[in-house]
Parts: sequence; C-alpha cells; structure tokens
Amino acid sequence: MTSTHAPVATIDAVLASGSVHSLYQPIVELDSGRVVAYEALARGPQGPLHTPDALFAAARSAGRLAELDALCRSAALRGAVAAELGPPLTVFVNVEPQVLDSAPLEELLAIATSAPAGLRVVVEITERALATRPADLLRAVERVREVGWGIALDDVGAESMSLAFMPLLRPDVVKLDLRLVQQRPGPAVAEIMNAVNGYAERTGALILAEGIEDEAHLAMARALGASLGQGWHFGRPASTAAPGRAVGRLDLPSYSSSPVDTDASPFSCLPPGTQLRTAPKALLIELSKHLERQAMRLGETCVVAATFQEARHFTPSTSLRYRDLVARTGFVAALGEDLPIEPVPGVRGAHLAADDPVRGEWDVVVLSPHFSAALLARDLGDSGPDLQRRYEYALTYDRSTVERAAVALVARVAAQPAPELPVADRPTPAAGAAITTGATGGTVEEALLRRALAATTSGVTIADMTAPDQPLVYVNAAFEQLAGLEAGKVLGRNCRFLQGQDTDPGTVDRMRLAIREGAEFRATLLNHRGPDREPWWNEIHLAPVLDAAGDVIQYIGVQTDVTGRVTAERELLRERDRTRQHLAQIEELAYTDPLTALPNRRRFEERMESALWQARLDGSAVALLFLDLDGFKAVNDALGHAAGDELLQVVADRLRGRLRRGDLLARLGGDEFLVGLLGLDPSTALREAGQVAEQLVAAVTEPVVLCTQTVQVRASAGISVHPDDGAEFGPLLHRADARMYAAKHPADL
Repeated sequence: MTSTHAPVATIDAVLASGSVHSLYQPIVELDSGRVVAYEALARGPQGPLHTPDALFAAARSAGRLAELDALCRSAALRGAVAAELGPPLTVFVNVEPQVLDSAPLEELLAIATSAPAGLRVVVEITERALATRPADLLRAVERVREVGWGIALDDVGAESMSLAFMPLLRPDVVKLDLRLVQQRPGPAVAEIMNAVNGYAERTGALILAEGIEDEAHLAMARALGASLGQGWHFGRPASTAAPGRAVGRLDLPSYSSSPVDTDASPFSCLPPGTQLRTAPKALLIELSKHLERQAMRLGETCVVAATFQEARHFTPSTSLRYRDLVARTGFVAALGEDLPIEPVPGVRGAHLAADDPVRGEWDVVVLSPHFSAALLARDLGDSGPDLQRRYEYALTYDRSTVERAAVALVARVAAQPAPELPVADRPTPAAGAAITTGATGGTVEEALLRRALAATTSGVTIADMTAPDQPLVYVNAAFEQLAGLEAGKVLGRNCRFLQGQDTDPGTVDRMRLAIREGAEFRATLLNHRGPDREPWWNEIHLAPVLDAAGDVIQYIGVQTDVTGRVTAERELLRERDRTRQHLAQIEELAYTDPLTALPNRRRFEERMESALWQARLDGSAVALLFLDLDGFKAVNDALGHAAGDELLQVVADRLRGRLRRGDLLARLGGDEFLVGLLGLDPSTALREAGQVAEQLVAAVTEPVVLCTQTVQVRASAGISVHPDDGAEFGPLLHRADARMYAAKHPADL
C-alpha cells in the first residue's frame, strides 16, 4: 500500500529544490502612519522546517548555513520585485552572522550584485557578527555602503554588547528588541534608551521599535523615542504589500554613509593640526591604566581596544588587568606583533604584520554610548631603557576621532576561532529536537541517551558555547512544555527568551558570571512560558561540558517547574509574617494603655530599667516624674465618663508634645502619669527635672473644651532622681509618688 503522507522535508532537500520563500511585514512611520519599508522574513516549505528558527537551526547543524542564507536573500529580493515593493519603499534583508565564517565579503556583496536596479535595501545585522569576525564585518559593512545600501542593527537591547558596538557599526536604523515595548520598564530599559537616543541624537539614526501588537505597545514605542514601528498592530507578514496603505520614502541619515578607512592606523585618525606632546613610555603606561580604570566603571556597554607593539609588552601584570577588563566590559581587544588570537581568556587578539603602521604605535581606545577617550601615540624610535623610550602622543576625547580609531583597531581583530568538535561531542538539532551524531542512527549508547533525554520529566537543554550568542542546539519534550513553545521555535535562540522584567537581575548576573567562568550554577528564578508569557518558577542547574583541551564547548541545563513549591513557601512566609503581626499586636495591647495609646506601667518599667542600666554605665542621671491630676473626679462626675476619657486623651497629647524624642511617658492608671527624663547631667538633673515638671503642669492647667463647656484641671508632680534617690525603678517610683502626694496635700505633712 502506498503512503499518502507528503515526504518530510530535510535541509538538503530544501537547498536542492530552493523551496524557500519570503513573507513581508510592513514597517510604518509612526507619525504619518505611512508604510515606508517591508522586512523580508524567510519561510521554508510546510512541515518541520517551515519556521525560520527550525530552518536555520537545521542548516546550522548540517554546516550549510551560508547556502541557506544566500538562498533566503535571493528569495527575499525576487519576492520583493514580484510583490512590487520597489521605490519609494525599502526592503530590509536579514544577514545571518555566522555566514561570515565562510565568505564574509562575498556573501554580503552578493546582495548588491543580485538586486534589481533601483531596489532600495537595508541590511540587518546583529552585534553577534561583530563579536565573531569584527574585521570581516566592518569591511563588509563599508563595501555594502559603497553600493548605496543602508545598515540596521537588530535586536538592540537584547544584550549589552549591542550598545557597545553601535558606534562602530554606525547603523542607519537601530531596531529595538521587542521586549522593550512589550514588558514593564525597568533600569535596564532606561540604560538602553539613554544609549540609543544619545546615538540617534548625535547621528540622526532612525529608531525602529519591533513587537508592536496593540495601542499600549505603540504608546511605549513612542515614549522610547521610536519614529518607526513594526508588529502585528500594523500588519502580519504576507506575500504581498499591505493593500490600501499609504506609502512613503525612508530617508536614511547621511552621517553613517560617510566612508571609514578600516585600513588606517589609529594615530592617523587624529585631525590635522592636533597638538602632539612628547612623553616617555612610563607616562603612557600610567595614562593607559587610567583609561582602563575608566572602562571598568563603564561596564558591559564599553569597548576597549589597545596595541602593544610587540607581544613581550603584554606583560603578566597587563594580563591580570585585562582579565579584569574582560569580566567588567563588553569587548576587549589587544593587538601586537606575535600576539595570539586570544592573549588571555576573553581578550580578542591579532598578530600585526611587519608592514602594518600600527606596529609603531601605542594606542588605547575606550568607547561606550556616553564616553569616548583615546590615547594615540607613535614611537619615536629611541634606543635605551624601555621605559624611557619617547613617543609623540595625543589624548583625545573627541568622539568622531575615537570612533575612527576604534574601527581601525577592531577591524584588525582576528576572527574568533570556532573549533570543529568531534561529532560525538556535538549535539545538533534535526527535525525538531532530536540529537543526532550523523545523518541517521548512531551507536546503541547514543540511541539510549537520546531516548533517556526525551523521556525525562525535567526540561533538558544544550547550548553551543562555541557559536555566537550561545544558541540552543537541543531541547527535550519536557522543556518544550516548560517553555510553552515547540522545539522549532526555540532552537537557535539564546535561553534568555525565558526571562522577563520580573526576573531577578541579580540572579541573572550571577548566572552570566558563572557561564563566563565555566562554572556550574544552581538557582531558582522566575521565567515566562509561551506567547502569553505565563510566569513560572524555574529551578535550574547548569553544567559545563569540556572538550579534550579543557575548554567549555557546551552547557547542559536541567530545569524543573517548582512553581507549586515556591508558591507554598511564599504562602508559608506570608502566614509567618501574619502570625508575627498578630503576636506584635497582642504584645502591643499587653503593654499599651488602650485609652491614650501611651505605654502602660509594665512597658514603662522595662524601659526605665534599661535606661537606668545605661545610666550606670555612662555615669548619667535619670529623673522620674509622677503626675496626678487635680480636679479630674469633679469633671468626670459632672460631665460623664466619656468627657473624662476625652480629658485624659487631651492631657496625654499635651504631655507628649512637651517632651523630648528620647524621653519616656506612660499612663500609670486613672488620672496618674509617669515621665522618664533620660541622659541628664547628675549635677543639674534635679533642677532640669523641676523645670520640666513646671512646664508639664502648666500644659495640663490650660483650659479644655469638653461637651461645649470649658473645664480646667491642675496637676501635682513628684520628682525622684537616679542615683541620689535610688538605683532601681521601684525605689524611684516610691520616692516620686511620696513627693507628689506631699505636693498635693502639704497640710498632711
């Protein structure tokens, strides 16, 4: 019997048949609502390779990424002509960064040679390309600009490095990562927008916000400074232009189109007439260290590039400083004769040829979105002690000069090595989420491993640490359920798509640090599931996989949904807090007079004992005042208990208002009050206490309006002082009570 099912597409079949087409999503001018451009989005044949994520993941695993990328660009341009997307419209075409591993210039320039005449194109790239092969990409960008096409920097804000490389690429269009408009603003968004808007203000570059799906997203895009927008709010990807939409021309800035000489030396970037100084190498070293310290403060959005003439000048102490720079900044490069591709882990290096003019220079360049500085020096050829050799130099903060110098250095950085891993060590996605070690099959052990990973109830992922942006190359079925996305929609992406604005940035920073150090990592952090971004708590364990040389080539992640446990723990904590609050309220009731809200005798005695203990230590004095109201019973009998209670509250407020912040006040009971005066000078304590007593008595004596009647009571006060009248609360209270009674009834004495 013949099967009626269509054959499952493979990447080889897709490339052989050329069965790739493009859909086009409108890019809209926010102020006018006109469509000014379309982005070409690649699609494969119906089936497992239809989505771009699955398509490119399969090509990447098969080693045929460059072929697929070229096929997608050709389809994008042919489709644009067929869809009549010619002038005044512009077509945005994506370039996969990893194609630069094979034929960087040729692959990019193939766009220009194959494009129909008059077709306006903007090439979209990401910062990952510059991090991988900076020299190739910078030169390719200049060549693309020579044919009159524009450059867009994609996914800005997804990583800090995009902000660091922005001034080097000089994009005409800055495309904001869709999370910036779709998620709640936070400190990271503020940092990104400060950098992007500063660049746009300086250069005239256009800001394009992606992911606009509703009016709230549109309002956020405007608030972020975007003048262009893209997303389902304006139209979904389609094979033709959006019908009935007004169109306009996309005007790109002229700033970025000016040529940059990638072969120039940094010193030659100094403008004519720049004042040069002469200094020994010892001073240049200190100036270099100062710039390095400034770079450390700038953080992950900073690029540092330096030349050392010869490898011997990259000393052990220099290595230590540059290790710190790698840990704190976005991109660090060091160039010199015989310097390796990676002088220290994370530092990008390059050997300088004998005829390279940079060989005779000492340059340090620091560039970030809001800071630019460069030490540019040229060797005068002195002999003698190394530290005394003289250079002519300039220390410049002119941004355009620093940017040109940075391009001149970064354009010489060697391509990042991507060692070919043994097949058995390299997990690759094919047809969903299966791990394969060849075209089909594999050993019994490999098949057993695949079945075990597929069956485990924990989410398992494998990330390729040798590829730019560390994409996922394997996920099991359990992870698909955790992420709420099929394997084809997550393979080839960095795992950060699980994070959101509510994810703890401190935990994320610790995770990134562990990955940079090649260490294991365990934590529980908030992730988000599926297109609806449902929150869930992820207990994650990351473990590095090393090759034979001891280098980290993969990270395996084991992830478990512990939302139930975290929710129960949080509820337990809330219940504990509620219990503590109830206990505090109970204790407060036990220690507080309910009528006046003053402490009662029990609380007052505890505080007085503490004050007396402190007084014995520091030699100070404490006074105790016993106040009793005169005439209170008459008011209570004449106007009722409610009026009497109100009178006691008024008296309490008056007493409280006449005392210092650190003094003590309590209601002893009935119409009696206690006052503790702390930290007094023993020689004047009795006099001070007497003055306070007079003030309190005067305050109590002031008339009070109760039930429309004005009443007046008086008060009698007795005073005792520590240490003269006693060392404990009991004797002091007895003495003060006796003296109050004597003041109240002098005839009884």
